[in-house]
Amino acid sequence: MTCTHCGRRPASAGNTLCPECLAAGVHPPFAPAGPPVAPLPSSGLPVAPPPGAPFAPPPGFALPPGLALRSPVGLGRAAVTLLALVAVADLFAVWADALQLDGAGRGRTSDLADLATGLTGGAQVLTLLGAMVVYLCWLYRVRINAEVFDLASQSLRRGWAIGAWFCPVVNLWFPRRIVLDIWDASAPQGRPAGHGLINGWWALWLVSVFVDEAATREVTEGAVWTARVLLFSDLTDMVAAVLAALVVLRLTRMQNEKALGPSPYTSVLG
Repeated sequence: MTCTHCGRRPASAGNTLCPECLAAGVHPPFAPAGPPVAPLPSSGLPVAPPPGAPFAPPPGFALPPGLALRSPVGLGRAAVTLLALVAVADLFAVWADALQLDGAGRGRTSDLADLATGLTGGAQVLTLLGAMVVYLCWLYRVRINAEVFDLASQSLRRGWAIGAWFCPVVNLWFPRRIVLDIWDASAPQGRPAGHGLINGWWALWLVSVFVDEAATREVTEGAVWTARVLLFSDLTDMVAAVLAALVVLRLTRMQNEKALGPSPYTSVLG
């Protein structure tokens, strides 16, 4: 290669000028071409996909195993139906309790009251067991959905959504805490939902449990007192079942609307 300045002498190694031109202080007319440089991004913020495009998580981001949105609508409807049957069974139990109270006040027993008590007691057990199974399945599903919405807002591990109901002592407040966490994670962005419905349901549920426990123990006050306690227990349990159904309806609707709204959750809804 000859010198690009004088064109007569050979260029020095690694340069486009000869030694004489370099000694004279001549600068090369152009710099040697280097490897292409990638253009810098215009912004460090992630670019939103166009409307209708499938959601792609950010690079390096992955949901923990087992986390994926699944629709709670089917289980929610089944749970509400069974809770409604629980309330109906409680209503008939209230009628049977009223018959027992009337008979106890008169100092005599009634075959109709005894038959009604036996039938409604069996109906209460069957409907409560069915509602419990479906409700826990629904609760576990909405708990997983809540982790997809906001994992950091869940204060207890996922297994407590079911186990908390069967552990003594903690079953007095853990289930309410779990439902509250799910409720807050499922609320619309920037519009937190109040907790009055959940608090009312849980308070009545605890009252019905304690009163029913008191009614099943041996007492000295007599049949009248027992019939009154059973009547009050069935009334509170009926109202608690209605409020529980309303909680299921509201929470299912919130999760469904949040998943189907303008958010990246739509494409993973199962």
